[in-house]
Amino acid sequence: MVKSEVSDGVIICSFDQTTKLNAVNSEEVKEELNRFFNDPGTKLILDLGNINFIDSSGFGVLLSVMKKAGKNSGEFRICCITPNVMELFRLLQLHTIFHLCDTREECMKSLS
Repeated sequence: MVKSEVSDGVIICSFDQTTKLNAVNSEEVKEELNRFFNDPGTKLILDLGNINFIDSSGFGVLLSVMKKAGKNSGEFRICCITPNVMELFRLLQLHTIFHLCDTREECMKSLS
């Protein structure tokens, strides 16, 4: 479900086989993303380009990952957010909590 690659020491995760982050897949996604932050200092970018919908459990996953990153001196960025999903981030005022970027490149620069 979550595929990952490493570029210049930064883990970049994205989704395949799904367009939703919701109660159906949230536990699996949470486990997959949180495990990267078992190593202190991890830098991770989550590309939401394929995600068209996130429900409350999906946002809970993102908050959990951000919290785990902070506890382990890691950095967490989110990019490529579709307009529908960005509208939800803004509606819930979560755009003020997460570090959101338009592109992967912008995220990479913010981690340098």
